[in-house]
Amino acid sequence: MGRRRQARELALQALYEMEFNNIETTVALTNFWKSHHCGNEVREFADKLINGTKENLRSIDATISSYADNWELKRMAVVDKNILRYATYELLFMDDIPPVVTINEAVEIAKKFSTEDSGGFINGILDRIKKIHYKDKNGN
Repeated sequence: MGRRRQARELALQALYEMEFNNIETTVALTNFWKSHHCGNEVREFADKLINGTKENLRSIDATISSYADNWELKRMAVVDKNILRYATYELLFMDDIPPVVTINEAVEIAKKFSTEDSGGFINGILDRIKKIHYKDKNGN
C-alpha cells in the first residue's frame, strides 16, 4: 500500500473516531497517534487531511449536502460521510492532487471500509463536486 493511501485510511479512522466519540481534535489525535504508528510522511499527510477537514468542516459539509441529492448528512453512514469529507477537502483545498486520484482513492477506501454500494455513492457525489469546482476554478 502506498503512503498516501495509508494516510487516507488513517485519516478516515481518526475522523470516524472523533465523530463517533465526539472528541475534540487535539485530544483525539494525541490518543490516536499513540496507538497508530507509521512513518513521518504518512502521519504528516494524514494530519493535513484531518486538520484541514476539521477546520473547513462547515463549508465541506455544505458542499457535500448540495451535491448529495436526496441525502442528508445525518442519514449517511459515518464511514461514507467521513470519506466524503476528507476527499472533498482534497478536491477543494489541495490543488497538487489530481481530482481523479482523490476520487479513485476515496472509492477504493470505501470498498474496503464500507458497504458494497458505497463506492458508487461516493464516486457520484465527488464527481459532481469535481465537475463544478474545476469548472468554476478554470472558468469553463
